[in-house]
Amino acid sequence: MALVYAGVCSHAPGITGRADQADPEVREEFYAAFDQMRAAIEARGAEAIMVVAAEHFANFFMNNMPAFAMGMADFYDGPIEDAGWLAIDKFRAPGNRDLSERLIREVMATVDVAYAEEWRFDHGIAVPLHFLTPAFDLPVIPVNINCQGPPLTPLHRAWAFGEALRRAADSVPERIALVGTGGISHWPATPDSGKINQAWDEEFLDRWCRNDRQALLDYDDLTVYAEAGQGGFEIRTFLAVSAAAAGVPGTVHFYTPIPIFAVGCTVASYDLAALS
Repeated sequence: MALVYAGVCSHAPGITGRADQADPEVREEFYAAFDQMRAAIEARGAEAIMVVAAEHFANFFMNNMPAFAMGMADFYDGPIEDAGWLAIDKFRAPGNRDLSERLIREVMATVDVAYAEEWRFDHGIAVPLHFLTPAFDLPVIPVNINCQGPPLTPLHRAWAFGEALRRAADSVPERIALVGTGGISHWPATPDSGKINQAWDEEFLDRWCRNDRQALLDYDDLTVYAEAGQGGFEIRTFLAVSAAAAGVPGTVHFYTPIPIFAVGCTVASYDLAALS
């Protein structure tokens, strides 16, 4: 089994950029959960980390918006945002072009996926990497699901993509960690920024932890938009990880609404050892 870790986490820019404005006790508890995720990935002997994120018009725009894309390069620069605003210094993260190509070829057997040999990381990937690979010593395979530009990737296709990522990870000898990043409910770059629907988040996380495919695919975008904001469309990245975890149960290690970070901050994982 080459997929050795499957989890999800938040990626809002305020997590790093407005850290000084959060309640220190809550912030440090959240950061500790990130550190536990990092330690778990290392303990599983991961040789590469595949980060499934929502791309925020930094590399893909409406003139070319793939439903799915994967990076295929030996390195990636970031963050695309101002380093002072995000509070993350400019970096060059290692990739692995050969590994990426092998994974992409396997995914292509069942799901149409674009690939990019150039990719500048925005906060969607830069924030998780800041905590999970602080020394940038683990090759990164960036993955994007269109959660931004309508028509959005259908949820059931995001699920099929997650299954394809699992098959691809299991087809290579390298040990792969899979991390989905995104929402959950949030209203970024709107007058409602900072609003969080905690009840909606908790219901979603219950479905996610049960890895209930039918319940997770029961959402529709109009309802998500009304109840969880346009940021809620990023559940697609969480669903892909659910599909890759193949029905095993999950655990929420941290969930707390932190309005100054503009999201209900989340760290959760699936117990892949249950498949062993």
